[in-house]
Amino acid sequence: MDVVLAVDLKGGYVVHGSCGNRANYLPLNWGLSPSAEPSAYLSVMEPKYLYAADLDRIEFSGDHTKLILRLADFVDGLWVDRGCSIPEEYLCGRNIHNIVGTETIDAPMDEFMGGFLSVDVKDGHVVARQNFSQLLPSEISDPSGVSPEDVLRLSNDTNFAGCVLLNISSVGTSSGIDAAVAESLRSCCEKTLFYGGGVRSTEDLATLADAGFDGAIVSTAVHKGTVPLKIIQEGSFC
Repeated sequence: MDVVLAVDLKGGYVVHGSCGNRANYLPLNWGLSPSAEPSAYLSVMEPKYLYAADLDRIEFSGDHTKLILRLADFVDGLWVDRGCSIPEEYLCGRNIHNIVGTETIDAPMDEFMGGFLSVDVKDGHVVARQNFSQLLPSEISDPSGVSPEDVLRLSNDTNFAGCVLLNISSVGTSSGIDAAVAESLRSCCEKTLFYGGGVRSTEDLATLADAGFDGAIVSTAVHKGTVPLKIIQEGSFC
């Protein structure tokens, strides 16, 4: 299973995400890196794989595109969520895997060729635009009632290369992974599937690997030492 270091970008810095309360995110200056400046941060962390979320672009308050293109040179693979809403907003670049989230998608799923669909979940419900209901089975008319499992099943008939199950409520909390939930989610998706949010230890990595996930996205646990830095530098967990 691949292990990917997460960085949230806000105001030109790597910030520490927690529970999806983006207005309160502050530069990550308490962890293993003495600097929250992205290039300096990655020079210390040396991850093999990186997940970058451009929070400013997602919130329509800025844009880290040039920075993200530079960061791709630091790693063997960069999964990037920059708030894409339509396929034309995908980035082209070496090592880049584009992500479009349910929070920002504004085109039918079948228009996206490649990239990853991020199933953004908060408090157990999918975070989605109001018009997202148009992409769902007719019996589901209220996006607030959509389950992550529903969206993962829908992804099976799309041209996305894979999915990311992003538990926003658990980001930065080290809340842990429930094995039964992980197995249920994995069973709904026939594609490559990554999990992010709440991974707190190598035991959680083992839970995800045993459930059949292809990748885990981590950050807080690395800085707290419960997931060794070496794992994200090697980019894998067996």
